[in-house]
Formats: sequence, C-alpha cells, structure tokens
Amino acid sequence: MQLHTRTWGEGDRIALLIHGIMADHRTWRRVGPAIAERGYRVIAVDLRGHGASGRGAYSPQLFADDVVETLPAGAALAIGHSLGGLTLSLAVDRLKPQRAVFSDPAWHLASSEEGFGPEMFAEFKSAPREQIRAMNPRWEEADVDIELATLAVWDEATALSLAPLFGTDLLPTAPVVPSLVQLADPSFLISEDRAAILKDRGFEVRSVAGAGHTIHRDDFEGFMASLEGWI
Repeated sequence: MQLHTRTWGEGDRIALLIHGIMADHRTWRRVGPAIAERGYRVIAVDLRGHGASGRGAYSPQLFADDVVETLPAGAALAIGHSLGGLTLSLAVDRLKPQRAVFSDPAWHLASSEEGFGPEMFAEFKSAPREQIRAMNPRWEEADVDIELATLAVWDEATALSLAPLFGTDLLPTAPVVPSLVQLADPSFLISEDRAAILKDRGFEVRSVAGAGHTIHRDDFEGFMASLEGWI
C-alpha cells in the first residue's frame, strides 16, 4: 500500500520518520523541521490505519511492507518510534538506511497478565482531553490537540491486530545497519535487562532522563540531544 507522506526541507540527505500506534506524521511536528534544518529532506509516513493512509488488513509485516513500498531505499537516516520502531526493524534490511534510530521501540509488548493488552490501546481512541493531558503533563498544548486529532482518524483495529505479539520478545538479533536504541526513562517496553541484551548484540543504547514513552513530545530538547552523532 502506498502511504500518505509529509515532507520537510529540500536537503541532499534523506531522513525517514515512522510514527507509533495511534499517531500519524503530525507527531513529528517539531522533529521534522529540526532535522530539515540540518540539511535533510525529511519524509514522514502515515502507517496504514493511521492519518490519511488507507485501511485494510493489519500486521507488523504489512506495516513494514508498506513502508518499503512508499519510502526510498538508502536514506541517510531512519527513525521509528514505538510501533514505528518495530516496523523499521522489519523493514531495515530492505530500506537499507545508512543509520537507524529506534525510539522506545515496541520490541516487547506486555501480556495481559502483566497488566496490558491490545484492548486497552483500542479503548484509548475515545480518551478525552483531560485524560491525555493528565497522562502527558510535559506535552505542549499543541501536542494534546494533535493527539485528539490523530485518535479521531485512527483505526483501532490496528491495535487489535497486534494481539498475537503481546507477551513476546521481538528484540532483533543484531543491527542490520549502525543503530541507536533511544529509551524513555524508565521504558515500559525495553527493560534494563533487555537494554543490556541489545548492547551485547551491537546496538548503541541511550536513555533520555525523565522522558516518557513519546520522547520527542515529552522532551524535545532531550530527544534531539540524544541523537548527537546520529543526525
């Protein structure tokens, strides 16, 4: 499926941005322009079931296939957040960016026994502003507005499609290209033990102190500082 995209900048280098579940390209409202200012042409997608992209069957493999079909191979940089990080890890061998950044990637989805499940994500579609604000006290008001707008057009079946993955470890066995794993502090997706495993497997791992799961909206300056040497 060809995905809807948003582009910032006209630089010679290309950077790719892949959002997480429930979001779309608008989550990168500050990141896209900031990377473009560094000489990149930045392309952000709306994954299927999100934003202005099409609907249909859903699975991580389909998300990855769409990204490969839509985005250019050989980009200088690719960043994937959460579900976008999982998607990027399933597409990186075909996209072949020079560098990859996995921002708090969804490589371990807690099982229902651990207090989570796909239904909880699906139910969040109807979350009111007050709940979003309370869960994300460091967000700017513009990001709360964007969250409400993206939830309104999000197909919650994308979350339900991930049910077989809950309780499963999805850590890559090795980086396909030089790769940074950027973590929230603490990360509910990548524990300290899993972070150590990733280091042993050849990934660079950095945490953004005090940042929540959506690092680029919780602490934009910390997010950008954490990318030093990678952008």
